[in-house]
Amino acid sequence: MTAHDPQDFAGRHLTVAGLGVSGISAARALAGLGAHVTVVDGGDGEKQRAAARELEEEAAAGTAGGQQGSLTVRLGDGATLPEGTDLVVTSPGWKPDSPLFAAAAAAGVDVVGDVEIAWRLRGSRGETPADWLAVTGTNGKTTTVRMLASILEAAGLHTAAVGNIGTPIIDLVLGQGQHGQQPYDVFAVELSSYQLHWAPSLRAHSAAVLNLAPDHLDWHGSMEAYAADKGRIYEGNTVACVYNVADKATEDLVRAADVEEGCRAIGFTLNTPGPSQLGVVEGILVDRAFVENRQQQAQELAEVTDIAPGSGSAAPHNIANALAAAALARAYGVSPAAVRDGLRAFHPDAHRIQHVADIDGVTYIDDSKATNTHAAEASLAAYEHIVWIAGGLAKGATFDELVQRSASRLRGVVLIGADRALIREALARHAPDVPVVDLDRTDTGAMPEAVREATRLAEPGDTVLLAPACASMDMFVNYNKRGDAFADAVGELTARDH
Repeated sequence: MTAHDPQDFAGRHLTVAGLGVSGISAARALAGLGAHVTVVDGGDGEKQRAAARELEEEAAAGTAGGQQGSLTVRLGDGATLPEGTDLVVTSPGWKPDSPLFAAAAAAGVDVVGDVEIAWRLRGSRGETPADWLAVTGTNGKTTTVRMLASILEAAGLHTAAVGNIGTPIIDLVLGQGQHGQQPYDVFAVELSSYQLHWAPSLRAHSAAVLNLAPDHLDWHGSMEAYAADKGRIYEGNTVACVYNVADKATEDLVRAADVEEGCRAIGFTLNTPGPSQLGVVEGILVDRAFVENRQQQAQELAEVTDIAPGSGSAAPHNIANALAAAALARAYGVSPAAVRDGLRAFHPDAHRIQHVADIDGVTYIDDSKATNTHAAEASLAAYEHIVWIAGGLAKGATFDELVQRSASRLRGVVLIGADRALIREALARHAPDVPVVDLDRTDTGAMPEAVREATRLAEPGDTVLLAPACASMDMFVNYNKRGDAFADAVGELTARDH
């Protein structure tokens, strides 16, 4: 799709749904392009009021609103469509069946997301637009995108990890080449299913779907709808659609996609790769896709030990993430040496299989980011003997398959959180001999007790693993706070015993 002229937004009446990070970013940008923007949010607490004041003051001062545009915020009503609206720009989390969008549909008004606006505006100031290498999946998106950005940087490219991560992409797209800033060559873009749902014209250079498992079904309505939104990332790809050989659903999405002529399907696998795949051979990441003779030739890219050396991130799912990142980078023409150097330079974010301590022969690992069963299963698969700390808000998940597949690794289980009974019942059905400690509490003070109980169950050589398979909001503000509480509790254990 051709980039829009920024003047296309001047004088238009736009409604931005949501006063979060992406909503504020979109509102500032669109008002700065001369649009008349109304931000609506159903909340009316002090946090929302403070954000509204700041945004409106910026607009009044001309730092956001410019000469022609205007910006107002309406709190306490996220359902009524402001009069005169000709486009709604939504924040990712707003559900498709929200009353605001029903009102928009009734009025014949389109609804798009901030990613769609960023895509439409790329190159709109006359610069050569940066290419987009896009990543989605149920789990592993952030790690893969950060790996990809590290590889692109090692290749000497000016890049940034954006989208559902870090700086809102609309800010960087509109900042391209402004105020002496070096133009970006390529973006590593993390996209959630929400963002893809609201970005109908997005057409990436290359894209990857890492995996598919039930998640956010309350938002999408069904697994089929969730998968379809994930699959949008492949639409119009020009060079490569990267899929997970071990997850047939991702390959099915490639087959269903309408891509540019010449775009290739590229698989990644933890096993020996076939032609047009990247994989692992005797501890070496190899490429049989972007080589001259992929039937008989393989290019060494890096060693498994190059994946964030010393961080513990060479767990199987992170090897898969590295292969996906490497596939996208190779599709962009990056050299094997840059793949290796980028993986070596990468450092994972906190609370993603993060090593906390070794105490009396027991290793303590924080994977608080494992907020669903698919992520927890990948985490559990990385260790041989585990005392598992699990529980929280299940978000409608079931745990039978997770327990069945992981039972042989479990030394013991400590359960916390509001929906722990669901996990306890799955353990009773599929791992009845595994000792279970059920902590009947949902306060933050449960974590130190959980760590003490896990330590009691552990033997030298075991791993105490926080991989809750649940969201955190029943006990903690977010998964970061949950992981911090785990690390603090392990620290208290160290101080007490040593």
